[in-house]
Amino acid sequence: MKIENLADLHVLIHTARTGTLSAAARALGMTPAAASAALKRLEGQLGSRLFERSTRAMRLTAQGQILLDYAQRAFDLLAEGESMATAHHGTLVGALRVAAPSDLARNMLLPWFDEFLAAHPGVELALSVSDTPLDVTRDEVDVALRYGPLADSRLIARPLTTTRPMLWAAPTYLARHGTPTTPQDLLQHNCIAFHIAGRPARTWRFGRDGQWTEVRVKGNRTADDAALARDWAIAGHGIIYKSVPYLHHELQHSPLVRLLPEWDTPPYPLQALLPSGRFVPARVRALVDFLVGKFDGLQQE
Repeated sequence: MKIENLADLHVLIHTARTGTLSAAARALGMTPAAASAALKRLEGQLGSRLFERSTRAMRLTAQGQILLDYAQRAFDLLAEGESMATAHHGTLVGALRVAAPSDLARNMLLPWFDEFLAAHPGVELALSVSDTPLDVTRDEVDVALRYGPLADSRLIARPLTTTRPMLWAAPTYLARHGTPTTPQDLLQHNCIAFHIAGRPARTWRFGRDGQWTEVRVKGNRTADDAALARDWAIAGHGIIYKSVPYLHHELQHSPLVRLLPEWDTPPYPLQALLPSGRFVPARVRALVDFLVGKFDGLQQE
């Protein structure tokens, strides 16, 4: 066996994912010099260059890509064996790395995660909360919760629920500015836009009797954090276009008013995304099944 230290393969995998040796070293808790020595050791043992190096990034060679693919498969098999060997009478153990939108996590998921961890004390949760989606494969996420259609063929999706954005405003705002009765009335209102893919989503769609219309709204506030947009609406600063799961807590504890309820809005799926081809530990499958049940119960409510 030419490869003498399997830990060196972790350096290869993390360097390929992050694109730089320094980022890989930080992720692995080692010095850049040690990470560089690990790669040089691998290349010396195999007699092949694994990366093309530049001042900005490191790009895999053809030989490096081959080794990366097999290394990932090898560690997946080890993870599967570890999971099976440590599973005692159905007990779930190990780390769960979950990524979720910030407002969804704060308003709905946190108590659900508490319930799941209480039922499975051997599981450790590492939660990444952001409205900027992580790369599921590169950032080593076990499961990511995302809205919208699946755009990456390297992922597999488990549907959780389908939501529809709705119009909401505080009574204080409506008392000052009036209540819109048609989508076109929104052109006369302050509409709070939420960023999607780095840009404010200002085109809002409405349908009735099979006919759809789009309104290009305007306003003096935009946010890349859903919680900020929600708080502005609660404070009476404008109208928001958001789905019920995001506002589950507010619907129970604040006087937000739904507007234009007779108009349809486009469906917006929420999905649990997992890396395709990677071994899925029992703890990950259990969490996804748990969330499916929770969202099913929410829809029934």
